[in-house]
Amino acid sequence: MTMTAFVDRAGLEAYDLGDDHPLSPANRELAAELIRAYGLLDRPDVELLRARPATDEEIQRVHAPAYVRAVRQYGADPDLAATWEAANWGLARGGDTPAFRGMHEAAAAVCGASITAAMAVWDGRADQVFSVAGGLHHAFANRAGGFCVYNDAAVAIAALLDAGAERVAYVDVDVHHGDGTQFIFYEDPRVLTCSVHESGRYLFPGTGGLAERGSGAGSGTSINVPLPAHSGTAPYLRAVEDVIAPAVRRFRPDVVVTQNGVDPHHADPLAHLQVTMDAFPRLYRTMHDLARDAAAGRWVALGGGGYNVDVLPRAWTMLFAEMVGATLDDEIPEEWLVMARTRLGRDLTSRLSADPEPEVPVEERMRADAEAHRIVDQAAALVT
Repeated sequence: MTMTAFVDRAGLEAYDLGDDHPLSPANRELAAELIRAYGLLDRPDVELLRARPATDEEIQRVHAPAYVRAVRQYGADPDLAATWEAANWGLARGGDTPAFRGMHEAAAAVCGASITAAMAVWDGRADQVFSVAGGLHHAFANRAGGFCVYNDAAVAIAALLDAGAERVAYVDVDVHHGDGTQFIFYEDPRVLTCSVHESGRYLFPGTGGLAERGSGAGSGTSINVPLPAHSGTAPYLRAVEDVIAPAVRRFRPDVVVTQNGVDPHHADPLAHLQVTMDAFPRLYRTMHDLARDAAAGRWVALGGGGYNVDVLPRAWTMLFAEMVGATLDDEIPEEWLVMARTRLGRDLTSRLSADPEPEVPVEERMRADAEAHRIVDQAAALVT
């Protein structure tokens, strides 16, 4: 029997960048609650894992000690972030990742949750684990960015390598390029980083071009598929199925780690990729098959971006349902809808698969789709 685990929501509530910030802990909390409402955490083949915070030593496997000290300093007194030094660390007041009280402790909790997931898979306690708190992929070794203080994915991958893994594949399906994770391992041949995302020509962080392939001993171990705005579902899925999946299978990793941002969805307010809701079940099935084929089923699934509260909980519930092999009723449990309405002050969609048509002119979608398929073809040619 395949064992699946779910990491507790360590760090979710405390990792709070502010009331008006797009990265709301409430969205991820609601995702965890919807997974629970469907009864997926009560199955006999699901184990709940309690995480512990990552230690400074674990965090410093990928982050500079001076940066960790700065995170501690500004987290203890966020008023200090008005200085120019805070901007150098990416933690300036008014920036996309502003310092907040307890910042180090909250970010260390997220890293600890991802390490817990990774070690459960590596030690054989579970075949696959989902940690909704993780996926903070924009943090660099010495700088915060894109809402991310520490790069929990990189910290978890480093823990796997330290534990004896010889190869780890990282697959990032967030609409934003997984820049921090890529560049942390850019020269490391043991880590294959793959990212499908909206092109940096249109969207933060501006990186992730086809030519970013790794450096030195790591040459060829970075794979990017940068899609144009409005390109839609078909090329997005092709990028995973025809470019990333074959590359991961050839790499033969010991573990597959995925960052599962749902902000490619067309209703996400921070991006323009225009992927529809029906893409997510197929995407998760592909990644599940990939983990089974390439890594004997060892799959560490992390959270990621997603800034529409009406999309994120439903998509991540689909992800966990795929992991445990459950078929879900399309009607969302009423008790969850009532709870969400109470918290948010408004109604959410009552069906799991509900999805309006993307509001992009047909001509623009056709143009972007054609350009996107050309890019997928170019990416496929680079990795074969």
